[in-house]
Amino acid sequence: MKIIKGDTVMVTAGKDKGKSGKVEKVFLGRNKVTVAGVNLYKKHLKARKGLTQAGIVDVVKPLPAANVILVCPKCNLPTRVSYLLEGKDKKRVCKKCAQTF
Repeated sequence: MKIIKGDTVMVTAGKDKGKSGKVEKVFLGRNKVTVAGVNLYKKHLKARKGLTQAGIVDVVKPLPAANVILVCPKCNLPTRVSYLLEGKDKKRVCKKCAQTF
């Protein structure tokens, strides 16, 4: 997967199309990512003795990785990514500005 934790991504499909945020977690086996502030759902919590308070909480649910696109940190545009091998290092390259990150 070309998206890693900490990347800024933009949602390209779904109810939050056009929103962007940082990747909080990547699920490699399921090919999904969670993005901060995107794909929020409400969850009703029951009170537990001394642990939690009852109420309605916002929960971030994972998005399919195919529904997000990486935003280049250099040119600040949504872009696809290629790879460049420099010795033992594997760097990502922006397809729009051709800079490595």
